[in-house]
Amino acid sequence: MKNKILMIYDDISYGGGAERVICNFSNSLIASGYEVMIFSISLSKQCPYEYHQEVTIRFIKENAKPKGLAKVLHEIKRLIMPIKNWNAIKKRAVFKQIINEFNPDFIICHTHFDTSLTKIFKKMQDKIIKVVHNSFDTYEKWQIDLNIYKNIILLTNYDINKFKTKYPNSNFYIIPNFLPNISNLNTDYSKKCVVSIGRMDGSNQKGFLRLIDIWKLIQDSSEFKDWKLHIVGDGELKEKIENKIKDLNLTNSIILKPFTKDVESEYLSASIYAMTSYFEGLPMVLIEAQSYALPTISFDIATGPRDIIEDDKSGYLIEDNNLNEYATKLKTLMQDENLRAKMGAKSKEIVKSKFSKEVVMKQWMELFERIKNNA
Repeated sequence: MKNKILMIYDDISYGGGAERVICNFSNSLIASGYEVMIFSISLSKQCPYEYHQEVTIRFIKENAKPKGLAKVLHEIKRLIMPIKNWNAIKKRAVFKQIINEFNPDFIICHTHFDTSLTKIFKKMQDKIIKVVHNSFDTYEKWQIDLNIYKNIILLTNYDINKFKTKYPNSNFYIIPNFLPNISNLNTDYSKKCVVSIGRMDGSNQKGFLRLIDIWKLIQDSSEFKDWKLHIVGDGELKEKIENKIKDLNLTNSIILKPFTKDVESEYLSASIYAMTSYFEGLPMVLIEAQSYALPTISFDIATGPRDIIEDDKSGYLIEDNNLNEYATKLKTLMQDENLRAKMGAKSKEIVKSKFSKEVVMKQWMELFERIKNNA
């Protein structure tokens, strides 16, 4: 009989890194002989990533209208309790039904903010594995309590001591995200193009506004007038980004491109990858970029980049928010094609040794066995 894995996430239809990770992980589990179901608490649109046909996806149908006696009971509950509480009860009811029908061996929880299932989680601690997608400080800022989780996955070593201090009764494991396939293709370093990819949400997490400021510093020098910056993504911040590009007279050198499933062509169209995020967990875009042998540059934020970039070997780590230093190092890469090729080769080597599917899935298989034996 196949082992069964149930994954939980807020909404798998968003086109971000965590959503891609869940898709890759689910598909790889199917290939490893597991039965996989995903409970997406919401599903606001069509999933942008392609799941294996054997992955079952369940979600709460917000527009489903009860009929008959169920409709009467629904109206009574709606009148006597807050909508927020009613929604939480609805989520718990659907989740309990899924648990009873699917009977998973393990539940892997990727949710960030939703606490409606906490009461159920407390009763199933031996089955639940919590994956933390962001830094300790980010979870503190969001006021997310992890006390109910017995087994917690961190993507990097950086914050493990902070987590252990605050949650001494939990078991912590380090397992990074992986790429399902590492391409045999490498980029062409003669291309005078820098690329940056990410969601343009209102929080400006990806730091595209400060990337534009950095590009302005570069474009002030006539030496780099023939270089282009491609920013790929969509979101509520896009109009503000467009306006800033116009205000700084950079419309000839910065090209905004919409979200695309064909990210490979975006990586292969550039010879440098630039990331300017304010915070990350383990940024998949850096790993993907390095898989195409792109040299990478990033601010040395709390978690993520330093686990992927080897400073001065595969790219550059810059003191956070030091825009001038970032621009200087980016110019260094832009001026030297041989350096780009050398750092790009190191980038690909790092991805193969640390972030391949084979390496990371082996760690997951070992963890399942360890938890099962200790239960």
